[in-house]
Amino acid sequence: MKLANKKIENAHIVINGGGAAGIAITKKFLKAGAKNIKLVDKTGIISKVDSNLEKRHKEIAKLTNKDHQKGDLHEALKGADVFIGVSAPGVLKKEWIQDMNKKPIIFAMANPTPEIMPDKAKKGGAFIVGTGRSDFPNQINNVLAFPGIFRGALDSKARDITDTMQIAAAKGIAEVIPSEQLTTDYILPDVFNQNVVQIVANAVQNAANNED
Repeated sequence: MKLANKKIENAHIVINGGGAAGIAITKKFLKAGAKNIKLVDKTGIISKVDSNLEKRHKEIAKLTNKDHQKGDLHEALKGADVFIGVSAPGVLKKEWIQDMNKKPIIFAMANPTPEIMPDKAKKGGAFIVGTGRSDFPNQINNVLAFPGIFRGALDSKARDITDTMQIAAAKGIAEVIPSEQLTTDYILPDVFNQNVVQIVANAVQNAANNED
């Protein structure tokens, strides 16, 4: 699996938001092969060496931030390839994007106001920007995933929806747009794209069958 021009195992990923969504996304990335993830909440970068670590963060702290970096979101972003926000409006400053790696990816998913507006992110040097909103390019919407996941699970007679099946769904979504049509503003299919459900369902079904 690749993120833009870098394999996921080599990508430096920063996830902002230490709640249920941020922790779940972090775990999914780890399952997909990511090795360099920093999870940031309002108190800063989560680290297992923090004596005041919240109980909900203790498990994920053992799997992330391997160099035990301390500091705020800005510090975490230095040299990062990907920012994923499930946090609060306006917390990502465009100047900080300039401290990220070349061709940084910004997925700012706070709704209705993202962590940074797409135009500001682009001015700050972002290569690809996605939000949770339908009025901007690259909408990140769970409706792309769940109809196909359930269809694939039913067709395979799976008893559980596993991480492997969910990752297969993500890869299926990534394959919907033909490579010759991909642009920085068109990396995700529209929610009304009629090919999404079947492609995702097939990917999930194949993954489920191969797990048996």
